[in-house]
Amino acid sequence: MAASSASVDPSQRALSSLYPAAFPHLNPLDKFRVAIADEISAITGVDGNLVFNSLDRFSSLSKGDLVLALPRLRLKNHPLPELARKVIAEFKQNEAARVEPPTADGVYLAFTFSPGELAPTLLPLVLRLRDAYGFNPNLGLRDPTDPAASKKTIIVKFSSPNITKKFHTGHLRSTIIGGFLSNLYKKSGYNVVRMNYLGDWGRQYGLLACGWKRYGDEAAFAQDPIAHLFDIYVKISADFAPKEDTFKAAGKHGEDTSVLESSGLFGKAKAYFKEMEDGNEEALELWRHFRELSIKRYQETYARLNIRFDVYSGESQVEKETMERAERILKERQIIEPTDGAWAVDFKKYGTKGLNVAIIRNRNGTSNYLLQDIGAAMQRDDKYHFSEMLYMVMSEQATHLNRLFKILSLMGDPYEAFSKKMKHITYSKVNGMSTQKGTIKFLDDVLADIGDFIHDVMRRNKQKYSNIENPDQTAEILSISAIMVQDMSGKRINNYDFDLERMTSFEGDTGPYLQYAHARLCSIFRKIDFTTDEMLKADFSLLSNSTYAIDLLRAIAQFPDIINHALKTLEPTTILTFLFKLTHKLSSSYEHLKVVEPPEGPAVSLARAALYDGVRQVLRNGMVLLGITPIDR
Repeated sequence: MAASSASVDPSQRALSSLYPAAFPHLNPLDKFRVAIADEISAITGVDGNLVFNSLDRFSSLSKGDLVLALPRLRLKNHPLPELARKVIAEFKQNEAARVEPPTADGVYLAFTFSPGELAPTLLPLVLRLRDAYGFNPNLGLRDPTDPAASKKTIIVKFSSPNITKKFHTGHLRSTIIGGFLSNLYKKSGYNVVRMNYLGDWGRQYGLLACGWKRYGDEAAFAQDPIAHLFDIYVKISADFAPKEDTFKAAGKHGEDTSVLESSGLFGKAKAYFKEMEDGNEEALELWRHFRELSIKRYQETYARLNIRFDVYSGESQVEKETMERAERILKERQIIEPTDGAWAVDFKKYGTKGLNVAIIRNRNGTSNYLLQDIGAAMQRDDKYHFSEMLYMVMSEQATHLNRLFKILSLMGDPYEAFSKKMKHITYSKVNGMSTQKGTIKFLDDVLADIGDFIHDVMRRNKQKYSNIENPDQTAEILSISAIMVQDMSGKRINNYDFDLERMTSFEGDTGPYLQYAHARLCSIFRKIDFTTDEMLKADFSLLSNSTYAIDLLRAIAQFPDIINHALKTLEPTTILTFLFKLTHKLSSSYEHLKVVEPPEGPAVSLARAALYDGVRQVLRNGMVLLGITPIDR
């Protein structure tokens, strides 16, 4: 069972007073950091905590385990080459955590852990913590050194589809990345609010209502509500297109568009939405019907992706009174002014480049997306008193969010204060997601295509296929793993090409390969029968003579630091890159570290089983963090 943050022993509390960021009972690297910091502090007179915080993990283990950039010690009048020579000459091994004497590379000192120290330090920690290994639940506390402190609240707003549209791959990136960030913060001890802010309000619902009257079919809606609403929206949008094109052209030429906006389908759609905002029960009843069944269908899709939400919010949930309160403040501070019958902000007045003029209240008196977002932010602060709010939105929405943040900052406190806690987590596009007809491809269709492809691959090995208890479920998990890994392989800001053949390969850094690596480890433990208690009693010194074993140990020792780094980058590829590096080391070790009846005898078998169980646990923890369900075979 995982140790809780509330069960920290007195020695940890004493250590926290010297090294507040040290958690050696959770992060094995911290044990070595403390030993190195103590020794360098004694040699140089520098504060040990400064040394501790300056010790970084090496991105390449070929160079060492930890690195210290000497300029970070801020020692004036000490030539750095001379300082390096002094530390190397006087450095002694600390009995609490043995580290090899450092080596110098310019102004950097490299530290490597003693091979015999790694296994007894690391493996008991991993095997005891299990699913909790790698994660520090103290980081989400208002005071990380006090286990009794309250948690910080973070809102992650992600996915947020429009209920007039089917769930397509344009929503997928936000959903996958948002799910990962929610897991990351939850595992780090935060109170996480997973929020799905649905596009469920606005003129498009007036247009949809008009479409329903023309094309709606209750039987088709009951069978597949989102698909039927999407079909209706496509048809009514086609009907509306000529009027919309005329409207846009008139606006571009500075012509009066009031007649266009009040006539025909344009006028009917705006009038219907006005009835919704004014509380017309007939209009709202149809809208509620659309919303409730759409959410139910979305929940089925999210369950397939291992995604859940705490709150299904939306534009419709922003209270009229809140928006009116926002408007009063904006008018009192002269932030908005009347513009052609509407109310708008001219950002040029505030020296803000690129934001131009933005309408807050439409000409016919209805609210718009920007005003709704201002009201939503105010309500969230009132309800959650959040420490941070993340908007998981495409880079194309940067202007809108910058306008939102700027308006809130202009409103003064408390709005200015919480606007500083709001952050845009951006991402870019998926290329190649169109069908032959040029329309966007929907997630259900994509998963079906990938599932069929992977199922065909699985059937090629009849013996292994016959051992799989539920082939359909396994193919589904592999399909989702394939999509998620391809999405998370690069940085969020980079576009990537949707490549069915590449993503479904069992070779290379793909989702199926990651699953294969985990399943292969699981297959070892179907051939041996060691309990965790037995592995904890293994003679770990038997691993110290194998470079393959040491390489695996050094890799999994870095996992807590990798998690901490991901909290800074907010990039899922930080975790994924680590997992693939680990699987590469694992693959090259099998021939040299046999577990089942090795010639070296049962004691070696037990020690290697503990090592592989530790690797399996780290691989599992990383996969679950990413939102991937590990398979055993």
